[in-house]
Amino acid sequence: MYKIKTYNKIAKIGLDVFDEKYTIGEEIDNADGAIVRSASLHETEFPASLKAIARAGAGTNNIPIDRCSENGIVVFNTPGANANAVKELVLAGMLISSRRVISAIDWAKTLKGQGDEVGKLVEKGKSAFAGPELKGKSLGVIGLGAIGVMVANAANHLGMTVYGYDPYLSVKSAWNLNHNAVYINDINEIFAKCDYITLHVPLNNATKNLVNAESIAHMKDGVRIMNFARGGLVDNNALKAALESGKVAAYVTDFPDDEVLCTDGVIAIPHLGASTPESEDNCATMAASELMDYIENGNIVNSVNLPETTMPRSGEKRICVIHKNIPNMLTAITGAVATGDVNIENMLNKSRGDYAYTMVDINHAGNTDFAAQLEKVEGIIRVRVI
Repeated sequence: MYKIKTYNKIAKIGLDVFDEKYTIGEEIDNADGAIVRSASLHETEFPASLKAIARAGAGTNNIPIDRCSENGIVVFNTPGANANAVKELVLAGMLISSRRVISAIDWAKTLKGQGDEVGKLVEKGKSAFAGPELKGKSLGVIGLGAIGVMVANAANHLGMTVYGYDPYLSVKSAWNLNHNAVYINDINEIFAKCDYITLHVPLNNATKNLVNAESIAHMKDGVRIMNFARGGLVDNNALKAALESGKVAAYVTDFPDDEVLCTDGVIAIPHLGASTPESEDNCATMAASELMDYIENGNIVNSVNLPETTMPRSGEKRICVIHKNIPNMLTAITGAVATGDVNIENMLNKSRGDYAYTMVDINHAGNTDFAAQLEKVEGIIRVRVI
């Protein structure tokens, strides 16, 4: 029997993926796996039994990745599961930043009580809220993952000229990107050419304050910036100065903070990017499937800290080893297996940064305690025999 701990309310359709071998709930102790949405786990003490955490969403800033890696806990996310929901909100952000719809609606409410004069007042005052159409304008998409590609393709269908920038563009994303999109190698070209810029990159040391005084200086006058990725991607002080000067016409963010709330030109949305029932269902279902495949088969798909490693089962037992990416690990693993007088049916080893993962299928385990043997080897972090 396996145990899954939930740290947020998780969509029922996702929890229903788990079969009768699993017990699921918020009060679970000594869990084998965990599913989380937005709850912060940075101060959470994990039990020794915990093998994996699945984030029902794309971002993993609420999970202590380094600590998990050091303790052999695989961290999964669900890339693409909420992509359509975010894409639609980005498009809405582009529209409301251009057409001043929110301001116009607020103004229309002030006409309440004017009776038959409302129609005339509307016609007289509507010019104050005029704004440009998207068709014929240029959009720069920074980050061409699942969401960025969908935004780029949708904007192309709206008649926009689309420029994309992503130094880590995957083959899958390249195949999915509309052929009319122009791929840019220098991010400064995005800044210089685009009427609208949308950010779809993770927040890390390289991307923090990606939009700053220097990058804004390269942008077109009156640029509109969309941030549905992470708040720390934008330098708030530089942004406010650019809004005040008119260099930036509007900033739409799904990550409001006290510095930008109620600032003229800022449209602050309370993190609604993935807040659709469809998105929550998709994320929960994918997260549950990832956990089950890892717990039962040792396969790793969509991990943010361990390499993607999948292998069909071909033996009676499978040995799964998380270890440091250092020399002689494979020799130690195969050497331990050899002491058990068993045949290796199949084997796969992959690395990612400082860490690596090895799966070994064997024809039988006998009485040999491979886990105990391997855990004595320096550099080996965690061993499971499935």
